[in-house]
Amino acid sequence: MAAQNKTELLDITRKEYAKLQRLVTQIEEPFARRKDDEDTSVRDVIAHRAHWIDLFLGWYHDGLAGKPVFFPAEGYKWNELKRYNAELRRKQAHMSWDDACRLLQERYEALTRFLDEHSETELYGSPMKGANNNWTTGRWVEAAGPSHFRSAAKYIRARLRAAG
Repeated sequence: MAAQNKTELLDITRKEYAKLQRLVTQIEEPFARRKDDEDTSVRDVIAHRAHWIDLFLGWYHDGLAGKPVFFPAEGYKWNELKRYNAELRRKQAHMSWDDACRLLQERYEALTRFLDEHSETELYGSPMKGANNNWTTGRWVEAAGPSHFRSAAKYIRARLRAAG
């Protein structure tokens, strides 16, 4: 069930990130870079999760400023996420495992600062500006943060199991 308030959102964000971090610290670069059948690696997934936090922060600030908000990104529709994610993997291909982990840590810290700096009303009082739907800012945070941390951890656990 989705978080209903700031305290729950902070708790779930910290909890899901801690679970992901416990897995990430077990992984060495060669394994992190090994591609699966869909041409995705653990490093790709971690760098992707960091990027989506940036996307959320951009959406929030653009909406607040009255600028157009492009979901998921300018030139893409939600049904084009496979194409968007493939392009993102190409753009992030140079990134080392350590860089991807560092970027995720930095974005996690930016997300938790964002939560600390915003009130319950700002997070859950109304739909996020520019989103053109009923999701609150807190719900968008959950989608870009804890939900993504959870799915990344699930992916990593599956890859570790498959590796034996």
